[in-house]
Amino acid sequence: MKFESQSQKQVFEKVQVWIKELFGEMAGTHSEIPSFGLPLGSAFVQVNVLPWTDDDAVITTRSYVVQGADPTPELMLFLLQQNDSMRFGAFGMDSDKDVFFEHTIVGSTCDKDELKASVLAVGFTADQYDDKIRDRWGGMRAVDLRK
Repeated sequence: MKFESQSQKQVFEKVQVWIKELFGEMAGTHSEIPSFGLPLGSAFVQVNVLPWTDDDAVITTRSYVVQGADPTPELMLFLLQQNDSMRFGAFGMDSDKDVFFEHTIVGSTCDKDELKASVLAVGFTADQYDDKIRDRWGGMRAVDLRK
């Protein structure tokens, strides 16, 4: 696995221990990039350790909520209005117009409880919203794509 900085490697190693302790065999590690993945309900959560500064890295937890939804103005407004009530994270849309929910924390100051809160908040939010979005704007949930 290739790291862009020593701090990214250190944060990854710390997170790797916590992910195994918190989620056990449910969590898998990507072989080439500093990333973990685990299913939560109908969602799939990705935990990525990304370089940030020379002395630190960030932990970005992301779950694709729906892929292939119709990106109407109504969907955009819905996502923005839902962001207003979120405690951890926010909805977004990538360049393929797939809807995701994401939360980022600072790697050097993160502790195990903060990581757990981030992963569970992202996973439970994606699991809660994937049916609502799919039913109204189409697309496929993570669980649909795994079949």
